[in-house]
Amino acid sequence: MREQFQRIARFIGEDNAERLQRSSVSIAGVGAVGGYAAEMLARSGIGEIRIMDFDTVSLTNLNRQIIALHSTLGRLKTDVMKERILDINPDCTVRDYPIRLDESNHDLLFEGADVVLDCIDSVGAKVSLLTDAYTRNVPIISSMGAALRKNTSFIRTSDIMDTWGCPLAKTVRTALRRNGVGKGIMCVFSPEQVDFSYIQPSDDPDAETGENGRKRLVLGSLPFVTAIFGEKMAELALRRILPEGTLEAKATGKPCKR
Repeated sequence: MREQFQRIARFIGEDNAERLQRSSVSIAGVGAVGGYAAEMLARSGIGEIRIMDFDTVSLTNLNRQIIALHSTLGRLKTDVMKERILDINPDCTVRDYPIRLDESNHDLLFEGADVVLDCIDSVGAKVSLLTDAYTRNVPIISSMGAALRKNTSFIRTSDIMDTWGCPLAKTVRTALRRNGVGKGIMCVFSPEQVDFSYIQPSDDPDAETGENGRKRLVLGSLPFVTAIFGEKMAELALRRILPEGTLEAKATGKPCKR
């Protein structure tokens, strides 16, 4: 066991730490949520990390993306993320795919992966990825909407079919059911009340034109919220990889009475 992972090994045991080093995790999207997920997995000693993202680092990413710095502006997110992962753990195998996710390249993420993390914000691509993973029995964890949230205490994890209060989760859940998908996909979500619908007029003043020519809304987001979404995604990945009970914990004590 390398010295840098000794504290993890002492906490979860040598065998479990070695299990992490033998594991492979794929991440679709390494932006606000996916970047923090990749960071936590690298620091946990995951042996292989695959990352897919077609985008480059932009000025508006600086408020919330761990790979976004003035020195990385304009660079491919996969290039920056790969360098960061290898700077944390030079022994990690990083497979980077600077391409847009679609049905033709799911296998790059699926084959041989212990778990796949869905950290993309495109509803169509998300539903397609989740449906394909469910149909093929590929373990996958999905991130729901982190934008417009203010309070991290609302962040939850559950099966996507049991989520509530999240407009993105509702939209995705409905589409998944139409595709014959049932329970079995864990996700990170927040039921914090937001004033937003995924059905938006194309002439909305807050909409911008994306690369595909379609209008999309730019939603406000806070760095500490998206970071915790990503960290929770990494936690769920480790829970999937490690033996059941390894990361279980109980609260102690009782609330103070004033």
